[in-house]
This record gives sequence, structure tokens and C-alpha cells, in this order.
Amino acid sequence: MAIDDSQTADIAVGQKFTGHKRRDSVAVDGSVAGEALDVHLDPALERRLLMKLDIAFVPIIMLTYLSCFLDRSNIGNVKVAGMPEDIRASDSQFSTAISIFYVTYVLFESPWAVLMKKLTPRNILTGLCIVWSLTTVFSGFIDSVASLYATRLILGACEAGLFPCLNLYLTMVYRREEQAKRVSYLLSCAAISGAVGGLLAYGLLHMDGVAGKAGWRWVYIIEGIFSALCAVLIWFGLPNNPAEAYFLNEEEKWMMRVRNEQRRKYMGNEEFSWQEMRIALTDPKLFFSGLIQFCQDILLYGFSTFLPTILKGMGYNTLMSNVLTVPVYIWAAAVFVFLAFCSDRYSKFASFIFASNIFGIVGYILLLTVSHKPVQYFATFLIGISTYTGVGLNVAWINVNVAPQYRRALEIGLQQTIGNCAGIVAGQIYRNPPYVLGNSFSLGALVVSQIGVTFFGFYLRRENQVKARIENDEVQDTRRVQTGDAAVDFKYLY
Repeated sequence: MAIDDSQTADIAVGQKFTGHKRRDSVAVDGSVAGEALDVHLDPALERRLLMKLDIAFVPIIMLTYLSCFLDRSNIGNVKVAGMPEDIRASDSQFSTAISIFYVTYVLFESPWAVLMKKLTPRNILTGLCIVWSLTTVFSGFIDSVASLYATRLILGACEAGLFPCLNLYLTMVYRREEQAKRVSYLLSCAAISGAVGGLLAYGLLHMDGVAGKAGWRWVYIIEGIFSALCAVLIWFGLPNNPAEAYFLNEEEKWMMRVRNEQRRKYMGNEEFSWQEMRIALTDPKLFFSGLIQFCQDILLYGFSTFLPTILKGMGYNTLMSNVLTVPVYIWAAAVFVFLAFCSDRYSKFASFIFASNIFGIVGYILLLTVSHKPVQYFATFLIGISTYTGVGLNVAWINVNVAPQYRRALEIGLQQTIGNCAGIVAGQIYRNPPYVLGNSFSLGALVVSQIGVTFFGFYLRRENQVKARIENDEVQDTRRVQTGDAAVDFKYLY
């Protein structure tokens, strides 16, 4: 094949990065072609590229998800500051307000995930962020239960698209073995938002009476303005095509093209396919992962929303019950990030989720059976370990085991839809202190999750064994689906 000057330049760039001459592996349009699979990028240069990508993208993604989780969970902070009394909401109406958020949340997750490719990441994420930030600001002016319901429904519809879309964006940037760590950055923001939310609530509640407004109203207004600033960061900081990001030089863009080609099987065809949608809907991995996510989300939404109230039920005052959440959330985030690093390092998921859940089981048993206040507070630290680790690693687990991208988009969206139904449940089981029903239900959910993790791990291992036998011509391939992640050379991680 004849090679023009632009192709020669691309090959020269490749030689600089790999240290050896590549074969004729550049397509006519100058893009990296299939033989790039044989290219071995310099590890030091690839680490530098990853660091550059992390510095550019991760802070924006983390801040955006932090603001999202703040706006959703601050209802727990304002509950102890008199918001239900001010809008004349009964306990059951307030519980309904918490649950109603997840009605629109679960309905819109899958559509937003599938539409991201069509609408482009920057457009969809910026638009959603603008709407939910304005909704949060307006929540500071509500004066009735009906208006609280309305803002929660709008907030749920908009925030539904954030996590699946950010999650898919990470798959556009990083390899399979690099994703658990980055998902941990994203999910750790759920824990960090608890710490930040507690500190912000502590400070903003001191504004009670400023401009004639109650302190809980300032919590909504200030946090909504912060979210609006994140929309600006998304628009200017997250390019639709990460491989052509403005901060990459030509050599780094070439490396990104090589990386994209090397994970072509994982990304798959960019054309929408109804057949891929049907395959996704009948994939056993979706149902295993959805069950685990539902159980883990019972903890996430029950614990993160009601922790200030749980602490207040232990006898702490309004301000102190917010402050004492901070160490719990910081500890939970630190442990989660550490375990996610280990999961990436060893490409293991089931064992880390199972181990972290043991701490949560012990924590809930202590919370339910011991009345000594310091022991109960210690129990919240144990629960924090499993609260975020289980949710985050389970998301990364399905991320790396589903291909191509439209199949993955639908499965991630549906997994989140199934999981976030737990938010509806959490609002109903955490009704009255000391929350014996809620904590008992969460304990049971953890036990069920352990069973799901065990069976999911065994299922993936068995599928790998079947593929190995087919690859070695020991048995004939009679499986209904043989493409994407079902291809014999696609090995599942468990």
C-alpha cells in the first residue's frame, strides 16, 4: 500500500513512542488501523498521558458529581434544621418527598445513557447540570409540600443522566483495567459530598435569619449556585472526543488513537443497533449486577440521606449531628479509593465487594444491638466502608464486562435504574428514629448482596471456562450470542 506524507509522519510519531518500527498500519485517512494492536506504547509515556488525562478530566467529573449528590442528599441536612415544620410537611409526606425523587430518576437513566452518543457528552451533561442547579436554587423558596414534590421530581429527572453519562465518558477515555480507579474517584464524591454537605450545612445554618430567610433555605440556594458553576466547567472542560482534546499534543493524540484501536472490541461499532439493545435486555450479567446494585443502594441512600438524623437520634443536637457526619464520610471515601486501586491492580471485583460488605454487616448488627453511644458512632464507620465500596466497584464491574458500547450504555443505564429503585424504598423504611426498620432492612440487603456477588463471580468464571474450551476446539460454539463481550477472546473479569 502506498503511504503519503501525512501517513509517513504518523508512522514517525509511532516509532518515537514505541521505540521500534511499526508495520504499515496507518489507514488512508491518517487514523491508526488494525495493526496498531501490535504496537507497544512506552509505559512511561503512557503513564504521563494518563496523568495528563486525569488532571484535565477527573477534577471536573468529581466536582460535577459532588454537586449532584449534594443537591440530592441535602434534604437530610435541612430536615434536622426545621424545613418540614416550615412547609408544614408531616413525617410521611417528608418520606414521600425523599422517595419521589427516584421515580423520575429511575425512569430517565437508561434514555439519557443511550442518547448521550446522539446528543454528545458536552451538550447533554451541561444541559442537565443547568436545569438541576436552577431547581436546587428554587428549592430554597418553596413554601408547601406540593412545591417540594415538584422540585424533587425535576431534580430526579435531570440528575438521572449524570452518573450513567459520566460513567460512559470514562469508558471513552480509559482502558478496562484503568476504570475501577476512575469510577472510584467518581463514587468517592458521594462520600465526600456527605462530608462537604455536613460542613456546609453547619456553616450555612448559621445564616438563619439573614435576609429574612431560614438557614435551610440558604443551604439550597448556595449549593445550587455551586452546581451552576459546574455547568461552565463541563462545557469548556469535557470535549466530545477525548482523543482530540485541546490539551493533547500531536504525539499524545496518536497514542490515544492507538489506545482506541487496541480496545476496539470493547468499544465496538458506533452505529446504533436494536439487536444490541435486545441482547442487553436478556443478558444475565445485567440481572446479577442489578440485584447487587439494588441491595448496595439501599445502604447508599438510606445511610447518606439519614445519617444526620441517625446521629441526632443518638442524642446529638442539630449542628453536632451534621458535623459528626464529616469524619465518617472522609473515612468511607478514603477506604473506597484504596480498595478501588487494589481492584484495578489485581483486576478483581467480587472478592473486594464481598470483603467490604462484611464490615457493613458487623456495623449494622452493632447499631441494632448496642445502645452505648460511642459504639453506635463507631458502627457508622464500619457501615461507611461497604456503603460506597460496594456501589462503586459493582458499577466498574459491569463496565469492564459488557461490550460493545451501545450494549454497555443500555446495561449501565438499566443497572442504575434497578439499583436506584432502592431510593424509593429507603425513603419508606427510614421513617422514625431510631430507625430499627431501616437499619434491619439494610442489614438484610447486605446479606442478599453477598449471595448475589458470589453467584455473579461464579457465573463469570464459568463463562470464561466455556470460552476457553471453545477456543481450544474442545466443544462447538452453540451459544446464541457470540459477538461483543461474548466473543471467545473477550475474558470476563471477576
